Amino acid sequence: MAIRPLYDRIIVKRLDPERTTVSGIVIPDSAGEKPDQGQVLAVGNGKLLPSGELRPLAVKAGDRVLFGKYAGQAVRIDGADALVLREEDVIALIED
Repeated sequence: MAIRPLYDRIIVKRLDPERTTVSGIVIPDSAGEKPDQGQVLAVGNGKLLPSGELRPLAVKAGDRVLFGKYAGQAVRIDGADALVLREEDVIALIED
């Protein structure tokens, strides 16, 4: 299914956190924290300014982003979990 969020919203897939500590201890899913990193799947057209103009978003599909643990709205798209965030909920871009 093709999906395009509206205006300054973006759709993000959470990236799975590391489940093993440096010393080799495996952390069960129930004890792990929500990941706060994700990959952008889709972006809207831009932020609607009071003047009526659209400002393009700073993120694009494929970017890795950092966001707050409790930011966004959880949704299910094609059987996969995702988040719908506003661009302002993104804290940083992660560059490799």
